[in-house]
Amino acid sequence: MTGRPRPSREPGRRRRRHPLALCLLRSTASAALLTALYYLAPLDRDFGFASIALLVIGLALFGGLVAWQVSAIAHAEHPRLRAIEALATAVPLFLVLFSATYFLLAAELPGSFSEPLNRTDALYFTVAVFATVGFGDIAPTTQVARVLTTAQMAADLVVVGVIVKVLFGAVRIGMRRRGEDP
Repeated sequence: MTGRPRPSREPGRRRRRHPLALCLLRSTASAALLTALYYLAPLDRDFGFASIALLVIGLALFGGLVAWQVSAIAHAEHPRLRAIEALATAVPLFLVLFSATYFLLAAELPGSFSEPLNRTDALYFTVAVFATVGFGDIAPTTQVARVLTTAQMAADLVVVGVIVKVLFGAVRIGMRRRGEDP
């Protein structure tokens, strides 16, 4: 072996790693920011029509975010990475919306769940419902809490089934636009 340098594939690898590293950084930052905002948000209002209206508005904004993300994925230089970022922003937003609503409900109607909920408990409950691992230590006990939890379960199916399918459909479109095989 002479002292000649090997043909370098490193620039190509670096180009691939760099977008991946940025994607992971932005994804982590998005999830952390949304979680921090959840803990810092002034959730001191009473649960009622306004809380449900804010949840519905939040879910509509969530839908708008997903629709915008689909377009961004289809036109992205790295559609797969853009889809990861979209999920890393959309799913935490979805979870935080329901967590805040559960937190407000538990504060206004303390018997709504099998135990009192602080913000962490509300987030834990929301993730447990989302992950469909069932209820262990926290369960809805009032009709309002059960209706809200049922609504989240139905929305979870939409998020997991439809939205993920739409996002990955956008990845295929983006890959085809770039001339790559999805």
